[in-house]
Amino acid sequence: MTEGDRPRTARVVLAALAALLVLILLGVGFVARVRVGSADPLAIRGADISFTLQEEAAGKAVRGPHGPVPMEDMLASYGANTVRLRLWVDPTPGTSDLPSALALARRAAQAGLRIVLALHYSDTWADHMNQPTPAAWASQGLDELAGTVEQYTRGVVAAFAAQGTPVAVVQVGNEIDNGLLWPVGRLATAGWDAVARLLAAGVAGARAGGGAHPPQIMLHLASSGDVGAVTRFVRELAARGVRPDLLGLSYYPWWSGSLVRLQQTLDTVVKNFGLDVLLAETAYPWTLANGDGEPNAVTSNADLPDGAAYPATPAGQTAWAEALRQVLGGVPGGHGVGFLFWEPGWLPGVPASPGVGSAYDNTTLFRWDGTPLPALAALRP
Repeated sequence: MTEGDRPRTARVVLAALAALLVLILLGVGFVARVRVGSADPLAIRGADISFTLQEEAAGKAVRGPHGPVPMEDMLASYGANTVRLRLWVDPTPGTSDLPSALALARRAAQAGLRIVLALHYSDTWADHMNQPTPAAWASQGLDELAGTVEQYTRGVVAAFAAQGTPVAVVQVGNEIDNGLLWPVGRLATAGWDAVARLLAAGVAGARAGGGAHPPQIMLHLASSGDVGAVTRFVRELAARGVRPDLLGLSYYPWWSGSLVRLQQTLDTVVKNFGLDVLLAETAYPWTLANGDGEPNAVTSNADLPDGAAYPATPAGQTAWAEALRQVLGGVPGGHGVGFLFWEPGWLPGVPASPGVGSAYDNTTLFRWDGTPLPALAALRP
């Protein structure tokens, strides 16, 4: 699809209005708690759209009332103001590589969306359970690796700025609860000093690469359900001079716990450190069915700690998203700055990696035919 052929936001306004009507019929409230000191209830509202080009290549599309609509335009029509883009170092071409991320950034900017850049510092998936070092960096010790991280980060952030799409937030590492760039930066064996050294290098590179548009810096943890682990991580890094502008948390209720537990973590982080907190990844199921052959992460309402109130149905997903907004709006001092749905358009048919399907095809914000679900209304200002 060429730029000239892409439907614009006005063509999907009817879809957004239809979702709002569904919410009214479901009896879900629209009142969000306004952040203290801000005219914007939630400053960051959006989604990770990193699979978009792969979805399009596979013939998948999200749909408005007049047919296929670019993902970024669809999200913007519902009120999103931010997208998150995943970046791997040297992956299979077309899978979260730099050209793909730059292309999506251009599209996002044209739709009026800001960019959160999620640097994995890996050739593939990096998370709290696995942090593989890029193959080309694997022989480097701590000093050399820190230099490589700084240079790489500076280069990729500068590439976004050079094409006129400066990054608003750079996420330095992905779910780094147990460190990054293993084994050199593995927390259990290398210790806090090594982890802090590598993160400081990434922070320095991000700030240098932004030039006239310095990005905010975010550190990202998976353990939103473990307030002690989050508190210790922030404290240990701060003691070593690594202080982010934002703390990013992954919040998947089937792993992280109830909304009450999330609220406790958010309130504690704000009380202890005064940090702004962003839910950098979050999702909730709208069905218990499976769209491909890969077992899903959620297969029963019993997997959901708040499943009695918010079952895995379109209405349940919608009500849960509204409750999530209320939790963030209630964070003291307006420090609950927002949320990013994780891969709401990852429809069945695009693998996570060769031979591995999606375990999250029932947590999208679109039905498998690409039509929007009512929970998209949570993206409104």
